[in-house]
Amino acid sequence: MHASTAHNRMAPTMILEPADGCLCDQPVLISVNGLAPEQPVTLRAALRDEKGARFRAHARYRADAHGRLDLARAPALGGSFAGLEPMGLLWAMEPERPLWRLVKRDVRTPFVVELEVLDGHEPDGGRLLARAVHERHFMAPGVRRVPVREGRVRATLFLPPGPGPFPGIVDLFGLGGGLLEYRASLLAGKGFAVMALAYYNYDDLPKDIDNLHLEYFEEAVNYLLRHPQVKGPGVGVLGISKGGELGLAMASFLKGIKAAVIINGSVAAVGNTINYKDETIPPVSILRNQVRMTKDGLQDVVEGLQSPLVEQKSFIPVERADTTFLLIVGQDDHNWKSEFYANEISKRLQAHGKEKPQIICYPEAGHYIEPPYFPLCRAGMHLLVGANITFGGEPKPHAMAQLDAWQQLQTFFHKHLGGEERTIPAKL
Repeated sequence: MHASTAHNRMAPTMILEPADGCLCDQPVLISVNGLAPEQPVTLRAALRDEKGARFRAHARYRADAHGRLDLARAPALGGSFAGLEPMGLLWAMEPERPLWRLVKRDVRTPFVVELEVLDGHEPDGGRLLARAVHERHFMAPGVRRVPVREGRVRATLFLPPGPGPFPGIVDLFGLGGGLLEYRASLLAGKGFAVMALAYYNYDDLPKDIDNLHLEYFEEAVNYLLRHPQVKGPGVGVLGISKGGELGLAMASFLKGIKAAVIINGSVAAVGNTINYKDETIPPVSILRNQVRMTKDGLQDVVEGLQSPLVEQKSFIPVERADTTFLLIVGQDDHNWKSEFYANEISKRLQAHGKEKPQIICYPEAGHYIEPPYFPLCRAGMHLLVGANITFGGEPKPHAMAQLDAWQQLQTFFHKHLGGEERTIPAKL
């Protein structure tokens, strides 16, 4: 760090710590040296995803009396966010392409964030004073990425450095299909063997999910349990949205699932039939007349599903599970009634003498609770609805929820699956 004085000022310099980039779930410290005392400046951040979509944020600041700006000490005076938010330039990013969600498709490469300092408080008009590039990585040093094509299973296994064995987790995302690896790759750096599991619209898997057969997921669980670097006797499941619904179904029907974290999952089958051996769970009815339009022209579908208490045949039989649950709920989830579902899961389990699940509710958090510092996905295309819907959430509380939920789920899995909690160094 270089101090500067008013009478001997060098050109402004942006300083990042760590300088060489860090993991995507870790903070970066941003400061600027060489400004004029109390100089007004605007900081901008931008990145492009692998499909070329650009995400941006900006904030107005004022340098201190020594011409220095430290985002850990100086509050933003407005822009994409306000107040003391050292990571606001990342979590407050919004897509230039409307209704676009930030996801990482190739975890072997980082997100590259361009940071700029502009003179004055005009986000698009000030003179460029300094710039820097910050890389946000998805694989900690030593994490191994192993593609899996075993029987019908299509997945990627991420293994921590070292000989193991490690606690095993099956990681499931929601609608859209394909194979998303970014959460699994980050979790592997925390000491877990994590299998990112595709279940439709990938490779030679079915193109749709009209019928989901739990035997496929059972095959994946058994693969993980047999793996020499996976610690038994059971594994964990981590699922969000449709992946949360499937995680509940897996825990209810399959053996070997010791712990499950369900993020905004449904307690009912939604949009497809769930099958296991000679049992079927039909989907709940969709109540089209309950869908309303928002002032932004989006559909709000939160009332659009029949209650599983009315259509009991669609209720996933969670009471059969011999699994410890952590249920993570965004209380402003507009995809479906996640808080209601979590409470019904709890009631059903306790009514059958099972352990009460841990439920963590986050006010003003929306549907897609991601790893830390991912921007809020407020709205987007819902494949079952066939239209753009609101997913809910407010940027700052949602960002705080993501940070806390990430720590909570790691602590939960370490407690119930074993293994050691790891602190990955910020420097790569």
